[in-house]
Amino acid sequence: MEIPRHIAIIMDGNGRWARQRGLPRVFGHKVGVESVREVVRVCAELGVEYLTLYTFSRENWRRPSREVKTLMAMLQHLLQREVEELNRRNVSIRAIGRIHELPPEVQERLRWAMETTRHNTGLKLYLALSYGARAEIWDAALKLVRAVQEGRVRPEDLNEEDFRQFLYDPELPDPDLLIRTSGELRISNFLLWQIAYTEIYVTPTYWPDFRRRELLQAIEEYNRRERRFGGVPE
Repeated sequence: MEIPRHIAIIMDGNGRWARQRGLPRVFGHKVGVESVREVVRVCAELGVEYLTLYTFSRENWRRPSREVKTLMAMLQHLLQREVEELNRRNVSIRAIGRIHELPPEVQERLRWAMETTRHNTGLKLYLALSYGARAEIWDAALKLVRAVQEGRVRPEDLNEEDFRQFLYDPELPDPDLLIRTSGELRISNFLLWQIAYTEIYVTPTYWPDFRRRELLQAIEEYNRRERRFGGVPE
């Protein structure tokens, strides 16, 4: 079985999972953390090189303030608690998004977790935080304009692929497989530049129920696809 080099996941359905059980939404988020742990563990075991999790979108700031505060507290606690396990599994933490929009204490804990795991050489775990793909493309365009104004680059010397150097993390390769849980058929402003030729897999499973079996099913489906990148089979 071919293992995707880069898997990206839109982790959706925490609130609906909780509502179906008559529980507050926060319980869905808490159980969803267990899914994160298992997916990271399985990806590390399989030899996936990059895993990008849509952890908190810029649109999520519109949620009730109590829920946002709870999510930020959970993120801060998770970063503190999981670093030892990530080091044991040789996993490094990275982040993309408008990180400066996060609460200062979360930014501090995130920087600590990234620094503490940066020498690990296995799975690279990217957290998309205060992230929006349109914002990423807009921010990249502004960086490009400044670089041209300052004489560091000439537009005529650039090609489409060169634009990548202005994205949040130029080292992050395009996803091979994008997984969306909860059955919604939309991208939700996630990695729009990077997923031009990504295989998309949608499952009706809510994120709190997405574990090893569901991940392996997604990878098996990926292996049944024929990736042609706009060409034709030889």
